[in-house]
Parts: sequence; structure tokens; C-alpha cells
Amino acid sequence: MRGKCNIIDIIEEVMKKIVVFNHKGGVSKTTTTFHIGWMLADMGYRVLLVDGDPQCNLSLLFLGAERFDAYYENDETRLNNIKDGVAPAFNGIPEPIKSFDCPVAERNNNLFLLPGHMNLSENEPSLSLALTSPGAFSTLKSLPGSFNRLIEKNAEKYEIDYVLIDLNPALSSINQVLFLTGDAFLIPINPDVFAVMALKSLSKILPSWVYWNDRNRPFFEDAPYQLPASPPQFLGILSQRFNIRNGLPTKPFKTKLDEIENLVNNVLIPAFSNVNMLFSNGKYSAVGLSNSKELMQIKDFQGLAPKSQKYKVPVFALSDEELEASGAALDGMANNREAFKEMYKEVCERMIGLLK
Repeated sequence: MRGKCNIIDIIEEVMKKIVVFNHKGGVSKTTTTFHIGWMLADMGYRVLLVDGDPQCNLSLLFLGAERFDAYYENDETRLNNIKDGVAPAFNGIPEPIKSFDCPVAERNNNLFLLPGHMNLSENEPSLSLALTSPGAFSTLKSLPGSFNRLIEKNAEKYEIDYVLIDLNPALSSINQVLFLTGDAFLIPINPDVFAVMALKSLSKILPSWVYWNDRNRPFFEDAPYQLPASPPQFLGILSQRFNIRNGLPTKPFKTKLDEIENLVNNVLIPAFSNVNMLFSNGKYSAVGLSNSKELMQIKDFQGLAPKSQKYKVPVFALSDEELEASGAALDGMANNREAFKEMYKEVCERMIGLLK
């Protein structure tokens, strides 16, 4: 850590990459990435957010609408993004992948962005061919590890402690290699019927990606860019966007949360265990995670959400003025703001404890 905060006693001075993924849409992956990244930066860590989603929602949230358009139109910055960053590998250009100047958050000097690109999916066909025919085309061997190299070069440039990688809701080749790039991953969910379906699916898909990496590593031994050999470790799930009454989830959400806990414990954990995607039981226990591996239950942001987007900060970083309320309404929003701050702080402390 290269900051003033001593909330966590001692951590290894090794950069960690954390993937935020669920192939179900609308589960707040981008919001989660932004809020956790900002909180880690507030805690004194240097953080790089990576926008791996062609929709570029993380880049838009980070930069704001006016700055976003200018970034992709200005000759000095328009090529500083994830797609153009890996272009040497995908276009067969005989030059190494290099770091570039990354945007810094306007109100958080510890927070950086590796911007996305709306045409990132153009790299999908050649990358898919590299993954499905690893021994057939030597010219494609550099593709799977190219994203990892780009991330690590930029992390080195800015002396980054934590990288958070936001993926789009798809089972694509790009998502596969970005997932395998991570040291750890978390799964945001909404407590609904589709969350259960998604977790059942992920219990098969994510281990299959890890198995692919194990099985095919020999084909990429001489590649200039490599994927990490170790599988990403499961940090936990983050249950979000549910309503509460008297401080607890309402009955429909509580029922679904209980079902999700059972599914994680009896389906997800055994599947991840089979391919070494879990931390030790002692580590989970030490940070207060039960068998459900639930990092936190985060209620719906409600009226704070649009203000967060308007001012390009997390809900817990909004000032009283930015809450745009007065009297009892202001008091209620301020109390919610502080509650969310404590929630995300605890999430980050648990993640740091697991990653020690």
C-alpha cells in the first residue's frame, strides 16, 4: 500500500487483480467496480479500474458525459484504451504492448481508469480462434495473454495496489481471458429467480475456463504474453438492489437470499473447490464469511443512484449539497450515505483480508 491509511495492519506489497463478473445483466457490476475501487482508493491504496465492457459504462461513469466524448475525440487520448492498447498483438504489429497515460478521477487521486472501447468485440473472432485452436496458428499465441500484459504495464506505471476489472454480461472469449487474468473474482447478484439460474450456470462455466487454461498452457509456453498460471480465487457474492423493511430484506427478497445461500454452499463452492478456485477455509473464517461466502447485502440505492451518476462519485462520496435535499429528507439521505460507506468499507476490508 502506498498511502496513509493503516486500516489493514500489513499486506503483501503485490498488486492484485480482481474481476467483477456475472453473465446475468443488470446486477450492478459496473456500480460495484466503481464503488469498491473508490473505497479502496479512499483507504489509501492506488487502484486501477479496467473497463472490459464494450458498452463502456464504467468509462462513462468515471469520466462523465462531457469528458467522455472529449476523451475519445482528442488525438492525445483517443488511442489510450483497452482495444488500442492490445492492438500490437491483434494487428500483428512488431512492437511490444506499452502503458499509456490513464485518466485520474477528478476527486480521488488514487483512482485511475484503463478506458474501454465500444469496438472491443471486433477482437472476438481472432481471440476465439486462438482459444479453440491453440496449436494451429502460431501467430495467434500472443492474443490470450495480451490483455494481461496491458493491465500489468499500466499497473506498473502507476504503482497500482489493486486492479478491478469490469466485464460485460456475456460468455465471450474476451471475458474468458480477462477472467483468467484475475487473481480473484467476485460475483454481484440480485436476489431474484434469474440469480439462481445464473449461479448454477457459473458453477459450470467458470471452472471450465480454468480447466481450459490448465489444459492448454503448453501450447502458449513460447508466447510473448502469458496468462497467469494460477486460477482466480473466489472472494464471494455481493447481494444487491433489494428493498428492506424494519432494517431487514422484505419477505420475497429474504426467501430468495436464503435460496441463494443454499445454492452457493451446495453447488458453487464444491464446483470451485474442484479446480482450486477457493481460498482456505481459515481465510474465509478470519474475515467473517460463512458458508454462503456473502461479502455483504447492499440494499437498493434508491434516490442516491441518480445523484451518484450526476456527480461521478459513489453514493458514499456525495456531499450534503450534492444530496440536493433539506430537512428530514436530507437527514435520511445522509444516514443512508453513511450506511453505504460502512458497507463498502467492510466489503473492502474482507477482500483485503482474503488477498493477504
